[in-house]
Amino acid sequence: MKTIIYFIIASFLAISSSLAQTLFPAINEGANVQTLNVYSSLDEDASKPLIAAFQKQNPNIAIVYEDMQSLDIYERVIRETDNNEKTADLVLSSAMDLQVKLVNDGYAQTSFNANTNNWPSWAKWRNSAFGLTYEPSVLVYHKPSFENISPPKNRSDLVALLKNNDNEFYGKIATYDIERSGFGFLILARDQEHNRNIWDLVSAMGSTGVKLYSNSSSILERVSDGRFVLGYNIVGSYAENWLRQNPDLGIIMLEDYTVVMSRIALIPQAAANAELGKTLLSFLMSKDGQAVMAADVKLPALHPDVSGENTATNLRDRMGSQLRPISIGPGLIAYLDQVKRSRFISQWNTALRGN
Repeated sequence: MKTIIYFIIASFLAISSSLAQTLFPAINEGANVQTLNVYSSLDEDASKPLIAAFQKQNPNIAIVYEDMQSLDIYERVIRETDNNEKTADLVLSSAMDLQVKLVNDGYAQTSFNANTNNWPSWAKWRNSAFGLTYEPSVLVYHKPSFENISPPKNRSDLVALLKNNDNEFYGKIATYDIERSGFGFLILARDQEHNRNIWDLVSAMGSTGVKLYSNSSSILERVSDGRFVLGYNIVGSYAENWLRQNPDLGIIMLEDYTVVMSRIALIPQAAANAELGKTLLSFLMSKDGQAVMAADVKLPALHPDVSGENTATNLRDRMGSQLRPISIGPGLIAYLDQVKRSRFISQWNTALRGN
């Protein structure tokens, strides 16, 4: 009896300590079932169509899905590997720089499938890190607030708008706090690569009392209901999801350039079952998997043969060279150097203060 009680308590504690962990049982239950472990920053609910489609093709595979923050994923893979423990079989994260650093530091292994050779060169590195999505960063705005004024089309327009309407817009502009948001830091660093005058925009936002947040939803909520009029550098896929329920939200891909990010998948060096991870990666890169990504997960698919509105092919046909995808490679980890990072943040704070 005591043994049973102890087992129940231990099981409860284990479940409580990992509330973000979900088991998706294999379709075919039996002795041949294998279990695939995934660490992912993609919300569990959003991932369900992908999991269902994968398991339909692989009915003997169960999936343990752990919905985690991107920094937690990075640190956990390193900790488990360094402690000679087994880690996830596949890792999917929106933190492009951290994923590339895992590859650079030897925490990922190479993987080949039917799609790797034909995958866009900018969207893979060392055949270890693979971009799966094509997600523009956008400007969001509150449509009713722009009934009598045109929304900006480019960053020069945006600077002029902020300077000419600083009283009306004061305290109603938002963007990421790059000291707390890894994505915000990543995108602003790309801004600097494409726009030598980006600090003029940061200074204009600072003069207009910009509000800083660590996540997209806080900004989108406030722009949608009119508390804010503009949100800068927001993940386009998140904005599109909010737009479906909030008709007052507007989305602009600025004409001078639009930075495009991609969620990166990799197979950890210390994967418990790397072959299962590679099976899932192959599906995620396949035409079938990418079609589900576009249609059901609502993330723009990267596969060149997947057609439809929510695809890289469609976006490139519409926007052309305006789109600037972030290349997956060593350039992504430059700002993980603490000296460079500190200098960049110092420049950010100086521009915000208008100094």
